[in-house]
Order: sequence, then structure tokens, then C-alpha cells
Amino acid sequence: MVIKVFLASSSGSTAIKKKQQDVVGFLEALKVDYAQLDIACNEENRMWMRQNVPEDKKPANGIPLPPQIFNEEGYCGDYDTFFDAKEDNSVYAFLGLPPPPGSKEAEQADKAHIVENGNHAEEILDDSIAQAEEEEQEEEDLQSEEEEELRQLEEQDDEGSEEEEEADVQEEEEEDLEETQEEEAE
Repeated sequence: MVIKVFLASSSGSTAIKKKQQDVVGFLEALKVDYAQLDIACNEENRMWMRQNVPEDKKPANGIPLPPQIFNEEGYCGDYDTFFDAKEDNSVYAFLGLPPPPGSKEAEQADKAHIVENGNHAEEILDDSIAQAEEEEQEEEDLQSEEEEELRQLEEQDDEGSEEEEEADVQEEEEEDLEETQEEEAE
């Protein structure tokens, strides 16, 4: 993968010259393999750059200014996004390149993916989600069991009340029958 940096070798703007030098100098310091493509001397380079900068990344006038950075055919960004990536120690991610071992960016990536106990963050997240779902299901099951027990107790109470009422009615009938029999006997 070759990083392509589109530059204007004969720009009249000192701001553009400084931005170009900043990008090139930083890439050289990182020992990133890149190619400088001049848009001032080569019309094909200028047209290719203008056509391949995404519409939503173009300035209001529609003409992107150098430096513009690509990874092969893929657009990385302009100077401002490069500068932001540089400030965030994420230039390799910005360029679409794997960070070299031991670099700040590689260490940050490792810290983001690996937690103290050696598990990957995605695994822990998946385990946490699964555990939370399991606990929620157990709680729902327990609640359902409690509701069922309560319903059964209420049914038993209702049955007991009906049996007591039937026993009371039967007892009253027996007492009435005994009174009737005593009255007849007299």
C-alpha cells in the first residue's frame, strides 16, 4: 500500500506550502512509504485528485486544495484531518495502515482491545451482555414462580373458604334437623 500525497510544487500560498511540508516531514519521520504527486505540473494528477475527493469533503467552492492524502485509491483526508489524527496519535489509523509494534498508536490500540485479565474487550462485552440476559431471565422465572405460588395459595384459600361455608351450611342443616326431630319428639 502506497500513501499518495497530492501537492502543488509551485503554490503561491505560504499556508499551503507549510501544510504540505508538515505532512511530508511527518510521514518521513514515521518512515511511511509514500509518493508525492504534483498537481501543479501534472494535469492528470490534478484531475484524479479532484475527482476522487468525496463530495462531502470538498470545500464550498468544490475545488479541494493540496495537500490531499490517499491510501492507494481510498481517500484519507486533507491537512486538517491529518493534523487532528496527528494530535490524537492516530496517524496510522488515519492512513489505513497498521501501527508498528511499540508505537504509541499500537499501545493505545492494545489498551483499547485488551483488559487487565487478558481477555479482549469484545469478549468481555459479549460475556457481560450474556450474563445480564441470563440474570434477567432468572429474575423473570423467579417472579413467575412466585406469582404461581401466590395464585395457588389464593385458590387454596378460596377452596378452604368454600369448604368452610359448605361445612357451616351442613352443620346448620344438621342442627335444624336435630331441632326439628326434638320438636317432633315432644
